[in-house]
Amino acid sequence: MSLEEPQVPAVADATSQAEGPSAIETARKYDLTPKIMPFLDRHLIFHLLAFLRDQQFYPAEELLQNTYDLLEPTNMTDYLMDLWKQIHGKEDIDIPREFLLKREKVMQEWSALQDETTKITGLLENPDVVSNFRSDKMQNLQFLKDNHGVTDDMIDALLRYGQAAYSRGSYDQASDILYSFRILSTDSDKVNQATWGKLACEILTVNWEGAMEEIQKIKEAIDTKPFLSPTAQLQQRTWLIHWALFPLFNHEAARDTILELFFSPNFINTIQTSCPWVLRYLVAAVITSKKNSGSSRAAAIQQKQFKDLVRVVRQELYEYSDPITEFIAALHLDFDFEEAQKKLGEAEEVIRSDFFLQVFCATEQSEGVESKNAFVESARHLISEAYCRIHQRIDITDLSQRLNLSQEDGEKWIVNLIKDTRVDAKIDYKNGTVIMNHPPQSVYQQVIEKTKGGFFRTQVLHAAVTR
Repeated sequence: MSLEEPQVPAVADATSQAEGPSAIETARKYDLTPKIMPFLDRHLIFHLLAFLRDQQFYPAEELLQNTYDLLEPTNMTDYLMDLWKQIHGKEDIDIPREFLLKREKVMQEWSALQDETTKITGLLENPDVVSNFRSDKMQNLQFLKDNHGVTDDMIDALLRYGQAAYSRGSYDQASDILYSFRILSTDSDKVNQATWGKLACEILTVNWEGAMEEIQKIKEAIDTKPFLSPTAQLQQRTWLIHWALFPLFNHEAARDTILELFFSPNFINTIQTSCPWVLRYLVAAVITSKKNSGSSRAAAIQQKQFKDLVRVVRQELYEYSDPITEFIAALHLDFDFEEAQKKLGEAEEVIRSDFFLQVFCATEQSEGVESKNAFVESARHLISEAYCRIHQRIDITDLSQRLNLSQEDGEKWIVNLIKDTRVDAKIDYKNGTVIMNHPPQSVYQQVIEKTKGGFFRTQVLHAAVTR
């Protein structure tokens, strides 16, 4: 719950018998779990390891041991005892004495913290007391000290109480306690700890609206704290980027806000400097969102994000790449449709083995119809748009092959594409072609657009020089 890196075990590396060799090799080759774990709290890492156990990409017994090692420092004593039994393969085996002693110690500490915080929690639950609170923390604290004998130690005990609740897995309770601590404490470092802890609680209890509020608080704290060194800011932004992946891929309403955060100058620089592997998730989120743009303003924002994404992918290809980022490079940097088709097929395999993308990219269709991969569907739109933009006459068979579709499915796809995007095109079924009508752009309009772009860049350069 602090910003110290948890000592996490390495993910196992051995062949499982549950999947075919190619699927396992792909899953391991592009598995980002070892890169992501150092930037997450151990309670969040637990869900990544549970996913790997379910997928059977690594030997179950090694992942079980990794999970035990990960959670051993926590106070989840009952769950640890269950893990210990599973590791040793016996349900009726005698539990070592140290487990019982640790559980007894945890219960004693928990009881002591409850007693220590009874007075302050009681006051915060009293409506007569709370009604006297103001927006100023110092006034509230002074009011409690003068009228109810509250001390700084009592307030600090709330933080320890919340941390203890979190350590034992009582995330709802921990969230409430940390909130109470935060409205009273004037210690900025401890308030920062409580905010990170509350964010973890909101993620673990799947309260995505609450998680987004905490993400915004942490972002503001990172940006405005004058005593944070550039290194500390970089570290905390890196942590926040990884924690924000949870709401990004589980809460549709949060997607635009988080993408806007990631594309802001400070955070896109952090991704390029500290965690270029996050580009996989940025590509998946942007491509999938691009298909679902609503208003013209949203479409313009997404178009700008897409251009920025292509630029960053080009800059970071030497540092990090996988089939998902390579798909963008093949299609929009090299204009190599055959390579883009190949990378799209490989990207499907990567998505199936990724903790964040597997559920995010699977969109269930009507009953009796197989679920489709949202990323693949959106990527096919990109291929189609790029292909149609540079060709006057398109062979349906050829385009279907580039989309990894059969002739019949390819025809349906193209018909739907023309209908949905309202492009000026007609299908010649006799010759099996699509004829595109590309109206020529006025030379004057091209000059105007170039001038607008140059003027904007000049303004940005002038503002930077002025600062």
